[in-house]
Amino acid sequence: MLDEACIAFLKWCLPQLGLRWPGYRRVRRLVGKRLNRRVAELGLSDISAYRALLLREPTEWAQLEAICRIPISRFYRDRGVFDVIGHRILPEAAAMAVKRSDRTVRCWSAGCASGEEPYTLMILWRHKVGPDWPTIDLEVLATDADETMIARAKAACYARSSLKDLPQQWLKTSFAPSGALFCVLPELRRGVEFKLQDIRTAMPDGRFDLILCRNVAFTYFDEPSQRHISDRLKERLYIGGFLMLGMHEALPPGSGGLNRIARGLPIYRREQPMLDA
Repeated sequence: MLDEACIAFLKWCLPQLGLRWPGYRRVRRLVGKRLNRRVAELGLSDISAYRALLLREPTEWAQLEAICRIPISRFYRDRGVFDVIGHRILPEAAAMAVKRSDRTVRCWSAGCASGEEPYTLMILWRHKVGPDWPTIDLEVLATDADETMIARAKAACYARSSLKDLPQQWLKTSFAPSGALFCVLPELRRGVEFKLQDIRTAMPDGRFDLILCRNVAFTYFDEPSQRHISDRLKERLYIGGFLMLGMHEALPPGSGGLNRIARGLPIYRREQPMLDA
């Protein structure tokens, strides 16, 4: 498919999926390759024929939506972000748990893809933060809308390329080699729960000390969806809890009650509500 045809098709279909074209500029060729495969699978002549199919077969939109998902993840992706999580955010979350007489720090990885992010949190806790808080446990809930990604996350075995950003001193203490793959040790899998869930239609119950919603909602979703999700994420945070976005993301205008706390990093904190005079 020619790049011009791909761009025209995406500008037509993305708004109908609640998605936004600017988020897809850098990944349009990846999506284009997937579209070409789908066109071939269906025995169609070109993208115009696929567009015509979408207009007469509403069920095909679910396939198109799956084509437009971009599950890119690595362990310790964006080193500066995880350095701050380890040095500041998880210790402060532990202190908040103690203050509310709780023995658990709760984290949610929204759009977890194949699981590298939630397991990175557990590795950070076990090797860096947890030893200073022996009475506190970490629980990580990880959700994604893609059933295949959830299955891979539960399998917890990864190619070396997924580990290139992880501090090397943690490789031997966190993984067991299995052929060409590296599998997360069982003791690091405990405390990490995976759930099939689309953030646009459902969110987990309860509140969290830290929510990571990176490179999904605030890159690819349209602005009304972003505002809706921003409000609901805030509701899922404890007062003083942290929200982490992707490196090139920001909350949409009007996202009240969440303050950015780190220059150059997309880290927000739920502020204490103002009391009436």
